[in-house]
Amino acid sequence: MPSDAVLYQAAALCLTFPDGDLRARLPLLREAAPQLREFVDHAALTPPQELATHYVQVFDLDNRHSLYLSWWYDGDARRRGMSLARFKDLYRTHELEFTGEELPDYLPAVLEFTARTGNLDLLTEYRAALDQLRTRLADLGTPYASVLDAVCATLPTAPTEVR
Repeated sequence: MPSDAVLYQAAALCLTFPDGDLRARLPLLREAAPQLREFVDHAALTPPQELATHYVQVFDLDNRHSLYLSWWYDGDARRRGMSLARFKDLYRTHELEFTGEELPDYLPAVLEFTARTGNLDLLTEYRAALDQLRTRLADLGTPYASVLDAVCATLPTAPTEVR
Protein backbone atom coordinates (compact mmCIF):
# COMPACT_ATOMS: atom_id res chain seq x y z
CA MET A 1 0.00 0.00 0.00
CA PRO A 2 1.46 3.40 -0.93
CA SER A 3 2.27 5.90 1.75
CA ASP A 4 -0.14 8.68 2.61
CA ALA A 5 2.38 11.17 1.19
CA VAL A 6 2.07 9.58 -2.24
CA LEU A 7 -1.71 9.62 -1.93
CA TYR A 8 -1.73 13.31 -0.96
CA GLN A 9 0.51 14.26 -3.87
CA ALA A 10 -1.60 12.22 -6.29
CA ALA A 11 -4.84 13.68 -4.90
CA ALA A 12 -3.40 17.19 -5.34
CA LEU A 13 -2.86 16.45 -9.03
CA CYS A 14 -6.37 15.02 -9.41
CA LEU A 15 -7.94 18.13 -7.87
CA THR A 16 -6.19 20.64 -10.11
CA PHE A 17 -7.56 21.75 -13.46
CA PRO A 18 -7.36 18.71 -15.78
CA ASP A 19 -4.80 19.66 -18.39
CA GLY A 20 -2.45 17.65 -20.58
CA ASP A 21 -0.05 17.20 -17.68
CA LEU A 22 -2.71 15.37 -15.67
CA ARG A 23 -3.59 13.16 -18.64
CA ALA A 24 0.08 12.27 -19.14
CA ARG A 25 0.38 11.28 -15.47
CA LEU A 26 -2.75 9.11 -15.26
CA PRO A 27 -0.89 5.79 -15.70
CA LEU A 28 1.54 6.79 -12.93
CA LEU A 29 -1.33 7.90 -10.69
CA ARG A 30 -3.15 4.62 -11.28
CA GLU A 31 -0.04 2.70 -10.21
CA ALA A 32 1.07 4.93 -7.33
CA ALA A 33 -2.31 5.58 -5.68
CA PRO A 34 -4.78 2.75 -6.22
CA GLN A 35 -7.17 4.50 -3.81
CA LEU A 36 -7.76 7.03 -6.59
CA ARG A 37 -8.51 4.48 -9.29
CA GLU A 38 -12.17 5.47 -9.66
CA PHE A 39 -11.25 9.04 -10.50
CA VAL A 40 -8.20 8.11 -12.58
CA ASP A 41 -10.21 5.67 -14.69
CA HIS A 42 -12.91 8.30 -15.19
CA ALA A 43 -10.33 10.90 -16.22
CA ALA A 44 -8.68 8.46 -18.65
CA LEU A 45 -11.98 7.61 -20.36
CA THR A 46 -13.45 11.12 -20.49
CA PRO A 47 -12.61 13.35 -23.47
CA PRO A 48 -10.30 16.19 -22.36
CA GLN A 49 -12.73 19.03 -23.12
CA GLU A 50 -15.55 17.27 -21.30
CA LEU A 51 -13.33 16.68 -18.26
CA ALA A 52 -12.25 20.34 -18.23
CA THR A 53 -15.85 21.55 -18.57
CA HIS A 54 -16.94 19.31 -15.71
CA TYR A 55 -14.13 20.64 -13.48
CA VAL A 56 -15.18 24.23 -14.14
CA GLN A 57 -18.84 23.42 -13.47
CA VAL A 58 -18.04 21.66 -10.21
CA PHE A 59 -15.36 23.87 -8.69
CA ASP A 60 -15.32 27.24 -10.42
CA LEU A 61 -19.00 28.08 -10.75
CA ASP A 62 -20.27 27.06 -7.32
CA ASN A 63 -18.76 28.02 -3.93
CA ARG A 64 -20.65 25.07 -2.46
CA HIS A 65 -17.77 22.97 -3.80
CA SER A 66 -14.95 25.35 -2.92
CA LEU A 67 -11.41 24.00 -2.94
CA TYR A 68 -10.33 26.97 -0.77
CA LEU A 69 -10.33 25.62 2.75
CA SER A 70 -10.59 28.89 4.66
CA TRP A 71 -13.74 29.75 2.70
CA TRP A 72 -15.56 26.97 4.57
CA TYR A 73 -15.10 28.78 7.89
CA ASP A 74 -14.58 32.40 6.91
CA GLY A 75 -16.49 32.79 3.65
CA ASP A 76 -15.46 36.04 2.04
CA ALA A 77 -15.25 37.88 5.38
CA ARG A 78 -12.29 40.05 6.32
CA ARG A 79 -11.03 37.46 8.80
CA ARG A 80 -10.22 35.20 5.86
CA GLY A 81 -7.08 37.27 5.30
CA MET A 82 -5.83 36.22 8.74
CA SER A 83 -6.53 32.59 7.89
CA LEU A 84 -4.62 32.87 4.62
CA ALA A 85 -1.68 34.43 6.47
CA ARG A 86 -1.67 31.43 8.85
CA PHE A 87 -1.37 29.07 5.87
CA LYS A 88 1.60 31.03 4.54
CA ASP A 89 3.22 31.13 7.99
CA LEU A 90 2.95 27.37 8.34
CA TYR A 91 4.49 26.88 4.90
CA ARG A 92 7.38 29.20 5.87
CA THR A 93 7.86 27.35 9.16
CA HIS A 94 8.63 24.30 7.04
CA GLU A 95 10.94 26.33 4.81
CA LEU A 96 8.52 26.31 1.91
CA GLU A 97 7.56 29.50 0.15
CA PHE A 98 4.10 29.55 -1.35
CA THR A 99 4.46 30.90 -4.88
CA GLY A 100 1.47 29.39 -6.67
CA GLU A 101 -1.07 31.30 -8.70
CA GLU A 102 -3.75 30.09 -6.30
CA LEU A 103 -4.33 31.19 -2.71
CA PRO A 104 -2.39 29.26 -0.04
CA ASP A 105 -5.55 27.54 1.24
CA TYR A 106 -6.20 25.88 -2.15
CA LEU A 107 -6.71 22.21 -1.32
CA PRO A 108 -4.25 20.88 -3.92
CA ALA A 109 -1.56 23.20 -2.44
CA VAL A 110 -2.38 22.00 1.08
CA LEU A 111 -2.20 18.37 -0.07
CA GLU A 112 1.16 18.99 -1.71
CA PHE A 113 2.42 20.71 1.44
CA THR A 114 1.26 17.73 3.51
CA ALA A 115 2.90 15.27 1.11
CA ARG A 116 6.22 17.12 1.29
CA THR A 117 6.30 17.73 5.04
CA GLY A 118 4.17 15.04 6.63
CA ASN A 119 2.46 17.82 8.59
CA LEU A 120 -1.26 17.02 8.88
CA ASP A 121 -2.20 20.16 10.82
CA LEU A 122 -4.08 21.90 8.02
CA LEU A 123 -5.91 18.80 6.81
CA THR A 124 -6.85 17.93 10.38
CA GLU A 125 -7.94 21.48 11.22
CA TYR A 126 -10.13 21.61 8.12
CA ARG A 127 -11.35 18.02 8.33
CA ALA A 128 -14.97 19.10 8.84
CA ALA A 129 -14.74 21.23 5.70
CA LEU A 130 -13.29 18.29 3.78
CA ASP A 131 -16.16 16.09 4.95
CA GLN A 132 -18.70 18.71 3.90
CA LEU A 133 -17.05 19.08 0.49
CA ARG A 134 -16.90 15.30 0.09
CA THR A 135 -20.60 14.96 0.91
CA ARG A 136 -21.57 17.70 -1.53
CA LEU A 137 -19.45 16.18 -4.29
CA ALA A 138 -20.99 12.76 -3.64
CA ASP A 139 -24.48 14.28 -3.74
CA LEU A 140 -23.56 15.86 -7.08
CA GLY A 141 -22.45 12.44 -8.36
CA THR A 142 -19.02 13.59 -9.48
CA PRO A 143 -15.99 11.29 -9.47
CA TYR A 144 -14.09 14.00 -7.57
CA ALA A 145 -15.90 12.72 -4.47
CA SER A 146 -13.78 9.56 -4.59
CA VAL A 147 -10.62 11.68 -4.33
CA LEU A 148 -11.95 13.30 -1.15
CA ASP A 149 -13.02 9.86 0.12
CA ALA A 150 -9.43 8.63 -0.18
CA VAL A 151 -7.94 11.69 1.53
CA CYS A 152 -10.48 11.70 4.36
CA ALA A 153 -9.89 8.01 5.00
CA THR A 154 -6.36 8.88 6.14
CA LEU A 155 -7.41 11.55 8.65
CA PRO A 156 -8.83 11.48 12.18
CA THR A 157 -12.54 12.20 12.39
CA ALA A 158 -13.71 15.80 12.37
CA PRO A 159 -14.42 17.38 15.78
CA THR A 160 -16.57 20.29 14.53
CA GLU A 161 -18.97 21.21 11.78
CA VAL A 162 -18.83 23.95 9.19
CA ARG A 163 -21.58 26.08 7.73
